Amino acid sequence: MKQLVLDIRPDAPPTLDNFIADGNQGLLAALALAAGGQGGHLYLWGEEGSGRSHLLQAACAAATGEYRRAGQVTGPLPETPGLLLAVDDVEQLDDEAQIHLFNAFNRSGRLGQRLVLAGPAAPLGLALREDLRTRVGQCLTFQVQPLDDTARAAILTDQAARRGLRLENEVASHLLRFGRRDLPNLLRVLDALDQASLERKRPITLPLLRELVQGGLDI
Repeated sequence: MKQLVLDIRPDAPPTLDNFIADGNQGLLAALALAAGGQGGHLYLWGEEGSGRSHLLQAACAAATGEYRRAGQVTGPLPETPGLLLAVDDVEQLDDEAQIHLFNAFNRSGRLGQRLVLAGPAAPLGLALREDLRTRVGQCLTFQVQPLDDTARAAILTDQAARRGLRLENEVASHLLRFGRRDLPNLLRVLDALDQASLERKRPITLPLLRELVQGGLDI
């Protein structure tokens, strides 16, 4: 899995290159085309923590783009020609914001804009006004495939090794069984383990993890 060598620290800026591509190669290719001014509108959906927001922000960073969360759609969306316009969490758009997004669809062809949208469900499952939901359904749609536990464990082990640490298998297994399994949270916990290991001059072991949890570490 060549993506394991990429910079995927929690504070690393989102890019298309540092998204773990496992099962999402076609989606990344479509986003790269959109960022280059090609292709049509895109809609991404997937479970919480699957990386939808990362991908929208990364596409904007790779293009002349503007990223908006649903709550930030408080007026007409930008009419800049050639803009890649990303709207996240579309299911949370209020009635007025839905009208603004519908209008953006209508003028996108004239302006040469590409819309990249994201939500938690396939278009048919979105609680939106029917005309907007139909427009979303006409986008090229991708389900963001989550990492499996084997990939998550491999990423944790690799990230620990890059810091000169050895992460025992039982630590990764414990985190994946009892903690939140999205990658940003797992890397946050690894940061806490790294700091504790340095301060206490102890290896990263399951007893160390349990001590941190008893001390208030949220996994």
